[in-house]
Amino acid sequence: MDLASIAGFGMGAIMVVLGIITGDAGVAAMGNFIDPTSVIITIGGSLAGVIMSNKIPDVINGAKSATLALKEQNNDPSEVIKNIIDLSNTARKEGLLALEEAANGIEDAFLKKGIMLVVDGTDSDLVRGILETDLVCVEARHKKVFAFWEKWGEMGPAWGMIGTLIGLVNMLQALDDVSTIGPNMAVALLTTLYGSLIANWICSPMASKLKVNNDAEIAMKEVTIEGLLSIQAGENPRVIEEKLKSFLSPEARNAIGEAGGEE
Repeated sequence: MDLASIAGFGMGAIMVVLGIITGDAGVAAMGNFIDPTSVIITIGGSLAGVIMSNKIPDVINGAKSATLALKEQNNDPSEVIKNIIDLSNTARKEGLLALEEAANGIEDAFLKKGIMLVVDGTDSDLVRGILETDLVCVEARHKKVFAFWEKWGEMGPAWGMIGTLIGLVNMLQALDDVSTIGPNMAVALLTTLYGSLIANWICSPMASKLKVNNDAEIAMKEVTIEGLLSIQAGENPRVIEEKLKSFLSPEARNAIGEAGGEE
């Protein structure tokens, strides 16, 4: 699990609960912030708007992506660079055809695909074109997922306001009973609260985390492309290492310092 996502989600929940129970009413105040009708209007209405804005497969993929935001992603360019350096040493010693056997032990489908293209003697421009097209398609799919969460984040507060207006209308209808004004007003405002929570506690952070994961994956694939093309061009493993290190932060460069290429 991704600790940052879990910690942030839990911290948000704790802050909201503390904000509620630290008043004079204490824990008993929690009951004032629970209203099934407001939940139905805000969550149901905003989700309906999201469904209308997307195709069903995109809605399903968007919902499934919640697990990706909470799961630790293995998008470390340092590991890719280490693999590329090992592959470059193999190619330098045994030739490009030896990479086919080395590819059998690699789990990264993108890297494996690139290796097979190189082994097959595909023109370098075509290799780059195929892999970059793959990269563009991946990013396009990811953008649909971002759109799902961003749209839900937009819809949440809007439907919260709709719920508030419904509650205010009901309150005005009962003005002859002064004792109901306070409770009805409180319920009316709950939908606005729920809408804000949907947007700022769930949807917006979810979209941001998925974008962070996307950027890391795209960066890793870009490193892979450059590394494979360098191997195909017959560059020295040490040169390949230094070239690929430019994609990393100074700390990450030091971390792979001992995995350098051989002359």
